[in-house]
Amino acid sequence: MKKLLFLTVSIIFGHVNAQQNTCENGTAGQFPCNDYDLMSTVSLSTMNASEGNDSWGWTDPQDGKEYAIMGLDNGTAFIDISNPTSPVYLGKLPTATTNSSWRDVKVYSNHAFIVSEASNHGMQVFDLTRLRNVANPPQTFTADKTYTEFGNAHNIVINEDSGYAYIVGALRSGTYRGGPLFVNIQDPVNPTNEGGFLSSGGDPYTHDAQVITYNGPDRDYTGREILIGSNQLEVVIADITDKNNPTTISTISYSNVEYTHQGWFTEDQRYFLLGDELDEQSVGFNTKTVVFDFEDLDNPKFHMNYNGPTPAIDHNGYVKGDKFYLANYRSGLRVIDISDISNKNMTEIGSFDTYTPSNSAQFNGAWNVYPYFNSGNIVISDIDSGLFVVRQSNTLSIGDFDDNNSSFTMYPNPTNSEVTISSGKTNIEKIQVFSVLGNLLEEIREFDSPKSAKINLNYAKGVYLVSVNDVIQKIVVN
Repeated sequence: MKKLLFLTVSIIFGHVNAQQNTCENGTAGQFPCNDYDLMSTVSLSTMNASEGNDSWGWTDPQDGKEYAIMGLDNGTAFIDISNPTSPVYLGKLPTATTNSSWRDVKVYSNHAFIVSEASNHGMQVFDLTRLRNVANPPQTFTADKTYTEFGNAHNIVINEDSGYAYIVGALRSGTYRGGPLFVNIQDPVNPTNEGGFLSSGGDPYTHDAQVITYNGPDRDYTGREILIGSNQLEVVIADITDKNNPTTISTISYSNVEYTHQGWFTEDQRYFLLGDELDEQSVGFNTKTVVFDFEDLDNPKFHMNYNGPTPAIDHNGYVKGDKFYLANYRSGLRVIDISDISNKNMTEIGSFDTYTPSNSAQFNGAWNVYPYFNSGNIVISDIDSGLFVVRQSNTLSIGDFDDNNSSFTMYPNPTNSEVTISSGKTNIEKIQVFSVLGNLLEEIREFDSPKSAKINLNYAKGVYLVSVNDVIQKIVVN
């Protein structure tokens, strides 16, 4: 199914921040960049918040529309980014208790699951299919369920293959001492407690984790549910398949440990890329990513260090294909080629800096990045500024637009100038012409006939998008 991108760049409902800028000569508008264009922003003030934090994404399986989910100090925002140059802020799910700078969200089975370090917050569950029918945004939403068998938590991890959520950093005392809590979410609005995990390593408190159904090189664990925990002073590898008997497989640390923060597997599940949140500030080198070789889960090994071009602190990083997408606080999004990681080669190939004052080792700027939309749109959540939608330069093509079901005809196409637009049933109320990147070039609202219009496309040769009553077709000017 082709991705539906409705490039209607007029400001809808008065709350959209359309701000598309291509990356040219190292900047996109005011933002430093390399090979990544700015599609749009949604400010914190638009979302009525003071700080941003985590982010994730959801693609509606019904129509392919894309939605960004952004954590805020006072709740969770939902933004329709199907038109990446003109996102629609749909509204907010308020925090379950009090405000907090820490909020985390993941998605499973068309539901968002949200935790926070706010006191007694628990886990909010929100049915994302409700976003299909938001008539008058922005709205204030309510949770479909609030699970309260724990209070505050730092983070939530979900294995979509198994249907389990893992609550981490929930308690620093008690049975699991901050280790993962197991919550069965196979029925999303009826979560059930299935225990937890206390690591036998040196530090049981898990700050963040990745949980996978394992299909990597160590055949001893094929099909097992494996947790890789970032446990402040070390990385913990655990087999949590049997929720009644989770076991530590191994642990590993590294030089200059300050705070083992977050990491992610390569797609072949061999290499694990880890960020330490305090080493840049405490030790004083450029952004460092520690890479481990997990070919043998019982005997993990250090593989290499990668150092970025700035001293900024690394935060959350994710792998998609042969690229590592890193939210690098004051230096924004960094995109790193890991196609030759086995030979200890990693190379930065792109960037988009959301925080312009400096790249120093301080806690401002990009908190998280979500690179998993099929369209190629990437979401960055910035602590100080809000939501950014970016995209690799020169990757938006006419194939991203599906015009098979248009309610109007347009001819000739291709054209060298004049084109006739006819509507068989409904009156033509508005015609807009866009560049293929979504820039509004022309808007017409007065016509000689209600069901037919002629317009002149006096533009350079190329592909353009014509919107009639917000329905898109592409046209070629030759």
